[in-house]
Amino acid sequence: QDNSFEQFIINYCNEKLQQIFIELTLKEEQEEYIREGIEWTHIEYFNNAIICDLIENNQTGILAMLDEECLRPGTVTDDTFLEKLNQVCATHQHFESRMSKCSRFLNDTSLPHSCFRIQHYAGKVMYQVEGFVDKNNDLLYRDLSQAMWKANHSLIKALFPEGNPAKINLKRPPTAGSQFKASVATLMKNLQTKNPNYIRCIKPNDKKAAHVFNEALVGHQIRYLGLLENVRVRRAGYAFRQPYEPCLERYKMLCKQTWPHWRGPARAGVEVLFNELGIPEEEFSFGRSKIFIRNPRTLFKLEDLRKQRLEDLATLIGKIYRGWKCRTHFLLMKKCQIVIASWYRRYS
Repeated sequence: QDNSFEQFIINYCNEKLQQIFIELTLKEEQEEYIREGIEWTHIEYFNNAIICDLIENNQTGILAMLDEECLRPGTVTDDTFLEKLNQVCATHQHFESRMSKCSRFLNDTSLPHSCFRIQHYAGKVMYQVEGFVDKNNDLLYRDLSQAMWKANHSLIKALFPEGNPAKINLKRPPTAGSQFKASVATLMKNLQTKNPNYIRCIKPNDKKAAHVFNEALVGHQIRYLGLLENVRVRRAGYAFRQPYEPCLERYKMLCKQTWPHWRGPARAGVEVLFNELGIPEEEFSFGRSKIFIRNPRTLFKLEDLRKQRLEDLATLIGKIYRGWKCRTHFLLMKKCQIVIASWYRRYS
């Protein structure tokens, strides 16, 4: 019920993960249709980049304001931090505070004076400002790390490498928020180089009980996980896409004109293949470099035809091999019979 600095940085990480989910699924999905010249219906979705900017902007972000309060001289308290937020973020549409200059929150009795509220992608979350400055300023001072590095125990010495006099850095150690922000940035950079697969877990009830399905709870999770937008984009678009070359290579045995070798461009081969199979035109579209298939059932049909064709080809190969083996044996027997007969006639 009481969210503090820890929950704030956890929710910040969730925002960044949601952002990369949007970029790698919804945004990339629609941009690919544009690149490939495919006609389709554009689907609107909420991009949470504005919330990430509210938290991590280097000049006006909440983490930047918190670091500035921790580093500035003079009296610094949680209230002065909240006052700074009210000055900098007052007009932001996803930031709310009773002390804000924005009058629309002055009569909001559900928001205490010592709190601020952020409209996250998953909904509104209220944070208790008490403890933010101390928790963000929870630093390991240089003299402590140097003392631990001088310990005789090898494990303790290894845990505090920054205490090594040869590596002394006169800069102030980074705050907890800065360290977390850097870790999140490293994670995002790593994820963007991968091809992630998403597994969304839906909690059916809060009691962890079997056979209990809370429809309102499940509906809430589906909305804030962005699954509705994802489903709408998938249904409006195409379920499967593949470059022409591997598509032709995989399914070319289904058409006599493309099997065993197609001499022309890969796209022309795919067009001949799909026309030969009689697939309805509304089930696929030709992009600049890829074939787009709308419904999974069309792909399943292609896979079933390919499976049957592979079985037929395997039977054909077995038949030809057995025929070749029998014919080779027959010719050898015939040759041997001629030799035996000729020698027999010579001595008879």
